[in-house]
Amino acid sequence: MTTSQEQLRQLTGATAYDRDGDKIGRIGQVYFDDNTDQPKWITVKTGLFGMGESFVPLQGAEFGGERVTVAYDKATIKDAPNVDGERHLDVAEEQQLYRHYGLDYGGGVSGERAGRHERREDSAAGVAGDDTRRDLTEGYDTSGPTTDTAMTRSEEHLRAGTETQEVGRARLRKHVVTEHEQVTVPVSHEEVRVEREPITDANRGAADSGPAISEEEHEVTLRAERPVVTTEAEAVERVRLGTETVREQETVGGEVRKEHIELDDDARTGGDRRR
Repeated sequence: MTTSQEQLRQLTGATAYDRDGDKIGRIGQVYFDDNTDQPKWITVKTGLFGMGESFVPLQGAEFGGERVTVAYDKATIKDAPNVDGERHLDVAEEQQLYRHYGLDYGGGVSGERAGRHERREDSAAGVAGDDTRRDLTEGYDTSGPTTDTAMTRSEEHLRAGTETQEVGRARLRKHVVTEHEQVTVPVSHEEVRVEREPITDANRGAADSGPAISEEEHEVTLRAERPVVTTEAEAVERVRLGTETVREQETVGGEVRKEHIELDDDARTGGDRRR
C-alpha cells in the first residue's frame, strides 16, 4: 500500500470500516516496516467502549477522507491475536498476525527474512556510519521519519459540563374531604305568660259582655325559631405548580491518560515499529 504523507497524517484517529462497509472503530496506531519505512499495520480500537485494540493489515486498504476501508471483515479483525501494541512487533508476533489474516510471511523466521526486520539502530552500538550517527544526534525518530529534535508529551484532561434530564414528576391532585363544623345561630321562641288586670271603667264593658257565670277556654299559638343548616360552595384560592432552579456544587471524576517519556539506552531489535 503506497500512501502519501498527507494520508499518513490522517490515518491516526480516522474511522476504520471492514470490507462490507461495517464500522469497526477508530484507528489508534500506525506500524511501519523497519526496512522499507512503509506503513504495514494499523491498530483499531474495538470491543466495549473501544477498550480493545486489534491489528489490521493495510494491504488492500482504501482511503476516503477520514474513512479507511480495510480488506477484511469485522469478525476476523476482532478475533485477531492479542498483541501488545506498546512496543515493536517481534518476529513471532508478526507470524501470528500473518497466519491469522492468511498472508504469506515469505518463509522461515531466520536468515534473510529475520534480518530484514531488525531495527535500524546499529549506530547505537557503533556499527552504523557517520550519517546515521548524525541523524541520531539531531533527534532521529525511531518510529518513523525524523521530525525535529524533541518529542511531544500529551495528557488528557477532564472537561465537565452539564446536561438536563428528567429526574421526576410532581402532580397536583384535588379530592373532597368531609369535616364537621359548628356555628352559633341566635333563635327565639314564645312562652305563655298569664296577665291579670283589675276591672276598671275602661274595661268594664268588655267584662260584663259575657254571661255572669260560665265555663270558657282561651287558646294562644306558641312559636319558636329552629336553626336550619344548608351549604354553599365558594372559591377560596387558586393553586398551580411552578419550578425553581437550585444551584449546588457536585464533584465528578473520571480516568485520564498521560504520556510519560523515559530514557531507554538499550539497543533493541524487533519487527515492525510503531509511529
